[in-house]
Formats: sequence, C-alpha cells, structure tokens
Amino acid sequence: MTTLVSHHEIRDRFSKAMSAMYQAEVPQYETLLELVAEVNRETLERDTELAERLEAHDELNRLGVERHGAIRVGSAEELAMLRRLFAVMGMVPVGYYDLSEAGVPVHSTAFRPIDDEALARNPFRVFTSLLRLELIESPELRERAAGILAARDIFTSGARELIALNETQGGLSDEQAERFVKEALETFRWHRDATVDLDTYEALHAEHRLIADVVCFRGPHINHLTPRTLDIDEVQRRMPAAGMNPKEVIEGPPRRACPILLRQTSFKALEEPIRFAGDRQGTHTARFGEIEQRGVALTAKGRALYDRLLGESRRRTAGLTNEEHQRVLAEVFADFPDTEAELRRQGLAFFEYRTTEAGREAGPIAETEVERLIEQGLITARPITYEDFLPVSAAGIFQSNLGGDGSEAYAGHANREAFEEALGAPVTDELTLYAERERSSLDAALTSLGIPPVR
Repeated sequence: MTTLVSHHEIRDRFSKAMSAMYQAEVPQYETLLELVAEVNRETLERDTELAERLEAHDELNRLGVERHGAIRVGSAEELAMLRRLFAVMGMVPVGYYDLSEAGVPVHSTAFRPIDDEALARNPFRVFTSLLRLELIESPELRERAAGILAARDIFTSGARELIALNETQGGLSDEQAERFVKEALETFRWHRDATVDLDTYEALHAEHRLIADVVCFRGPHINHLTPRTLDIDEVQRRMPAAGMNPKEVIEGPPRRACPILLRQTSFKALEEPIRFAGDRQGTHTARFGEIEQRGVALTAKGRALYDRLLGESRRRTAGLTNEEHQRVLAEVFADFPDTEAELRRQGLAFFEYRTTEAGREAGPIAETEVERLIEQGLITARPITYEDFLPVSAAGIFQSNLGGDGSEAYAGHANREAFEEALGAPVTDELTLYAERERSSLDAALTSLGIPPVR
C-alpha cells in the first residue's frame, strides 16, 4: 500500500521551491526577504507584547514561511487545470475579484488553504487572474491572442500525469510529491524567449501591457512573491537604501493600532531582455517584489465601512506622495474604530474565541453575555487574520508595475458566473469562511463553560 504525503507537506515543499527559484530569477527578491526579516525581528524585539501574542497563537511559526504569489493565465482550460494542480497542495479557490472595475482586463481568485491546521502550517496563496479576451476591443487582435493561447501548453506532461494520479489515489507518495514539485514548478518559471514576433507583442502591448504579458510567453511566469511584514511603513522607508525602487504609495488602509485587512507595497518591476520570434531583441517589464502586512478580517458591515472610507480617501489622495497619502488616509479612517473591543462590539471584524485557564477552572457560570465573559477573563477573543486580497490594491500594484493607468473601456464588467464556468467549480465565499470559524470557536468556548451556544 502506498503511503501518501499530506497536501500540507506538498504545499510547504512547493512554496519553498518557488521561493528559491524566484530568488535565482530576481536577485532583488532575496534582498527584499532579508529586509523584511530584519524589520520583523526589530519589531518583535521592540514590541514584546506583540511577540508574546504571536507566539501564544502559533503565528510566529508561519510568519517566516508566509508567501503569496501571483500569476495570470489566458484561457479557461489553463485556469481549470491550475485548479486541479493547486488541489494537490490542499489549495482551493477563495473569493471572486473583478479587476475590470479598476481598469485591468482580468478577473481573479485566490488559491489557498482554508482550515486552521493548514493555515498554521503554511498559508501559501496564489492570486490567479484570467485574461478577459472579450474585453479587447479589436476583433482582429482578440482573435490573434486567442490563437496564440490555444497553441501553447503551460503544463508539462509529467505535471498532468501526477495531477491525475493524485485524483485517482487521493494523494501522492513521497517520491511522487518530489516529482510533482519539480514538474509543477516549470509552469511558473521565467522564459526569456517569447512565443510571438516583436510586431505581435507590440500590438498587444499597445492594447494593454498585461495582455502582452499573459499572451506572449510559454507560460504564466510567477510575476511576484510576497513575504509578510509586521511593519510595512518601515520596509517602504528602507527599500531605497537597499537598492530597491518602491512604488509611490502603500495600498490599502492606513497604519493603525489594530491593523485591518491588508496593506501592500512593492518595488518596481525589472526590465528584462526578451528574444522574439525571428531573433529580434526587446525588453519586457512585469516581474517585481511585493510586501504585505495583514490585519484582522472584516465582516460585511466592516467591509462596507472600509469601502466607503476608502472611496472618500481616493477622491482626496490622487497625485500625493506616500507621506501625504497616508496622512489623508489616517484623517478619513478616524471614523473606523481602532480598538479590538470596539471592532468586536460593533460587529466590524471577525474574532476567534478560546476558553482561558481561569475559565476551565471556574465552577458553574451564571453569566452568558460574551462581552462580560471576556471582561471576567473566562474567554479570550483574538482577531482572525485576513487571508485574502483587495481588488483595488491588487489593481494598484498591477498598474504600478505594468506602467500607466487602467483603461476605462474595461471598467464595470464583473462576471463571476463566467469565471466559475472557466474554473470548473464555484469559488468559496471568504466571508462565509471567517463567519464559520468565528461561530465554531465561540460555540466551543461557551460549551466548555457549560453555556449553551449562541444562536
């Protein structure tokens, strides 16, 4: 009988192999990892309360391995096969992101693990975008792009074989897992030889740089990997001294005592030499290094408030420096509560509940109100980390590194149904995942105190 390796183990091996490959391809990424590790270490030394809290909740272990990557594919068949590839690693599609609202002709999902054990082991995520060929205005260019995509296969025969084997036997052996990591890595590798001539590349590039990036190469080369920092403002400040050119502003909410959702920045994309069909030379700019700082996941009510305040701030921050941008953001977001207690009481964020030692040792408990139980030290509530992405921030990173702004022609074309049809499966709703985690943890904490769960 074949002994199978866990999906978590395969994901861990793959994410480390991906990181090593990207360090070799983009040397500045290694510098970025060193900078983030340095800032994280200093932050933990300075903020012992944060360090103790991360340690108590097993967050320190995942901080050092945490990465997310991003790729862009061109066809439904490519997207559907990627879903099967990521399933080998215990990663499922979570969330639907319409980037056309920000003028980028793609829609996306995030492949990631979803259960607590998997997230604690390695929360590797890959933000995966599908090109919206139907949004290309020129019928001739649209047809040419479709023909180029139809002629390529971004997966090795070995990867296809092992994906099918995983499905039939419910996993892979140790030796099969090793082969899978090597074969799957080829899909994400950079190739400097384009599959088209320079004229075709320039025509697609003129329509949108991202279209050229997706269509003109042998595969969806990983365009960035993202370590997680505990202080993104400090990383942004130090990047120039480390030889990196940061994007103008940090995307997402402002710096807060209680971080929410996701903040992101990046260093500008590299200009890399390309050899086109016919041996003509050129350059391509798409791959970069990104950093993120994660906060608490917000409820639907919290997201509505966040979206309203972000919309207000965007009207006031156009063209500002990062320092000015952050100051305006802080002013606007003063209306967003910035203590865990208020976020919880107002139902703006998700929390995980646990029984304390005092709660376990307490006798019969008459109190049933959750806030009173927290005040009495019988249960704790800790913020649930946001594991997903923000469409506007993702588009801002894309545009910063592809050059130029989004096109109005692409705006307002959300089509989740078409995306899920291409994917071959529904995407999981991220708010449902957070709500289930909060509810189950609260039920377990109350039950351990002899209190009926809240319904």
